[in-house]
Amino acid sequence: MIPVIFGLSGLAPTDAERAFFASCEPAGYILFGRNCESVAQMRALTDELRALHGRDDLLILIDQEGGRVTRMKPPVWPAYPPQGLFDRLYDVAPITALEAARCNALAIGLDLAEVGVSSDALPLLDVRQEGAHDVIGDRALGRDPLRVGSLGRAVLDGLAEAGVVGIVKHMPGHGRALCDSHKDLPRVTANEADLASDLKPFQTLRDAPMAMSAHIVFEAWDPDNPATQSPTVIAEVIRRRIGFDGLLMTDDIDMEALSGTIPERSAAAIAAGCDLVLNCWARMEDMEGICAALPEITPDARRRLDAAMAGADVARPFDRAGERAEAVAKRDALLAAAGLAAAGVSA
Repeated sequence: MIPVIFGLSGLAPTDAERAFFASCEPAGYILFGRNCESVAQMRALTDELRALHGRDDLLILIDQEGGRVTRMKPPVWPAYPPQGLFDRLYDVAPITALEAARCNALAIGLDLAEVGVSSDALPLLDVRQEGAHDVIGDRALGRDPLRVGSLGRAVLDGLAEAGVVGIVKHMPGHGRALCDSHKDLPRVTANEADLASDLKPFQTLRDAPMAMSAHIVFEAWDPDNPATQSPTVIAEVIRRRIGFDGLLMTDDIDMEALSGTIPERSAAAIAAGCDLVLNCWARMEDMEGICAALPEITPDARRRLDAAMAGADVARPFDRAGERAEAVAKRDALLAAAGLAAAGVSA
């Protein structure tokens, strides 16, 4: 098995993709809007991927947060509010907010389970900061680290109830970035004391099954390398200070925050201590280069992957539509009682 997660080009694997994936044996796959047309089509796609590798517990992930980051879109799938709405509700009624966030995540998770997607890149544990770039914005669960950790736990619990494995992001924190790491390399100049507060939600959820790294330079820890490619940040901050022993994947290795060829970026991330590389765009030349550049998955990374995916339960036939409707209705009732609506909240 190669320690990489690949994207696919369309609604079903091409013949070239099938042959390549069978020979390369990636650790998993990520889906985007280009892969999501209907319930039946997505179920056929994910079933084919599981059959290709003979793994019911295959990692198949998606970014389905709600709000701005949504791959499975209306009218086929419901619209979900941005995660910041639950931060607003927490201002009014903390216990209600936790339950509403859990119900919302349960409903999202059941959408994913129905189509055979085993993991969601949610929750964000980035602590929102005044003056930062809005790439996080209303995707965040708040500005208070304890609140972010509590709401994040509710989201993980809701996804797990659906049989879907959550991925906390962006470790060790994206909330202070002054630019979008999709386009540029953010440099965070905050001191150790300020950064300690950013770590708190991740420390609260250090037992999360999976996490995604941040393509950000933290000058207090490693002024030369973004966290994704920093042995110091991964070993000393993520593994030791946060205490995270789950599976650590990179954010999209194609993002312009990183430099070098895609295979070079990938090799640097694995050498620094990431367990898996995330490569989203299904460009065959890049995928072939990554497979040539990366070693076999390490025993520790395989252990973490297997432990994380033990919590997935999406391969069996789906029969929970009524439960999903109940979760949405309960979420909406909780929001309405506080004078909020699921339509969302401005940044």
